[in-house]
Amino acid sequence: MSMILTALQDGVPALHESYTVLAQLGNPTPEPPPLSDKITQMTQYLTWFVLLSGVTSIVFGGGKFAWEKWNGGTLTAPKQIAGAMMGGAVATSAGTIMNAVMGG
Repeated sequence: MSMILTALQDGVPALHESYTVLAQLGNPTPEPPPLSDKITQMTQYLTWFVLLSGVTSIVFGGGKFAWEKWNGGTLTAPKQIAGAMMGGAVATSAGTIMNAVMGG
């Protein structure tokens, strides 16, 4: 096997000598796309809205839970609180992913 590889290596010209550079690119400077500052601002507003709605939902669910417990009704508020907490986890993960994508 080594004899075959040696014979092939002797018959093939060196690869680093057999190419030519046809074009060279300079170091491009990145620039933000149009309206990127408005999109970033809108994303920040949406992030605050999601956080505020999550906190409001948990507070409302807690108040409803206390009301149901006080009046002895059926307890449906724990499902609402669990749903709000899961929604908050998803929203937090989405925010982290968006920050990584946007370079923040």
